[in-house]
Amino acid sequence: MKESVFAKLRRIRMGDIGHFFLFLLALLPAAIYKRKRKHLWLLCEYAAEAQDNAFALFRHLRAQHPEIDAAYAIRRRSPAYEKVAAVGPVVPFGSIRHWVYYLAAEVNISSQKGGKPNAAVCYLMEVVLGLLKNRRVFLQHGVTKDDLPFLHEENAKLSLFCCAAKPEYEFIRDTFGYPEGVVRYTGFCRFDALLDAKPDPSLVLILPTWRMWLERDCKTEEAFRRSEYYRGWQTLLNDPAIDALLKESGRRAIFCVHRNVSRFETCFTSASERIEIRKWNEVSVPELIKRAAVLVTDFSSVYMDFAFMKKPVVYYQFDRETYRKGHLPTGYFDYERDGFGPIAETVPEAAKAISAVIKNGCRMERRYEERVDRFFTLRDSGSSERTTEAIKEMIQKR
Repeated sequence: MKESVFAKLRRIRMGDIGHFFLFLLALLPAAIYKRKRKHLWLLCEYAAEAQDNAFALFRHLRAQHPEIDAAYAIRRRSPAYEKVAAVGPVVPFGSIRHWVYYLAAEVNISSQKGGKPNAAVCYLMEVVLGLLKNRRVFLQHGVTKDDLPFLHEENAKLSLFCCAAKPEYEFIRDTFGYPEGVVRYTGFCRFDALLDAKPDPSLVLILPTWRMWLERDCKTEEAFRRSEYYRGWQTLLNDPAIDALLKESGRRAIFCVHRNVSRFETCFTSASERIEIRKWNEVSVPELIKRAAVLVTDFSSVYMDFAFMKKPVVYYQFDRETYRKGHLPTGYFDYERDGFGPIAETVPEAAKAISAVIKNGCRMERRYEERVDRFFTLRDSGSSERTTEAIKEMIQKR
């Protein structure tokens, strides 16, 4: 669905105005700087993060392609800043220098659609007004399984759209409106490190995603506590059957809320000594995904990473109808037909499904393994190199 120009302009907030002036100040220095670094590749994720596809690609470039002039943008006060600086050149996220690099770069690469010095200003210049003709590579954060209008060509105008799975690639190629060759099946860069992961058989990971309507309807903790979302997960965290199951099997669980619900994360509690509730910014979700033996989630695309490793998944989908009506419409992925684990709509069903997984030795059932093989036909450690080659080909064609 195409938005009006007015609707797009409404995304700009007062806090973005300062970046508009940084953009103007950076234009001339960027033109000069581009002569010095004609082939700069600039990578980033969220402002303070380095744990996704962009950082995985950055490490690959520094290790395997030192001839490529690559730099990474990250907030200077980020806990991950030193980690990134140890890999290669960094630029402070959102700074005037970041703007210069962004405008001068031969290609801008991010795992987030908003991975720019300022998402609103860049969107205005690149998509709404079409004044910036820079090359933009979207590595994605999660495997796209639903229809996402904001990623359609008319609303994003990406130069390269990287996909992790064959059905995903075919769906985006055929429905998002991009010219031939823009959507590529490369695999996710971060998947390269998954096949060698050694899981902890005692760890169960509980990772829900968020709901768009929570931001609109839940302005206070009281309102959040009344939500179906909160009640659904809070009930699971305090279920006696799940507590007993964890104790009897000698296992523990970590529950981590989605970043978009982080302001309400203290609302969640558990009476079980076996369930640990962690804040999203205190843990490394990619590391937890690699370590855990079992995943319990709702609709979060983290189950794709888990399935790639052929580890068991349990879907706890207590609000399926509400989710489809208010969050994301159905795409090509059907959980009954394509899912990688059992679906539970109630806490007792979830407890039964988790128990069955544990009794099976925390191994993925064969029928789900076969689905993984059909879904991830590039199930290897070559995604970063394929992505690198796809970017080179894109540059050469334009």
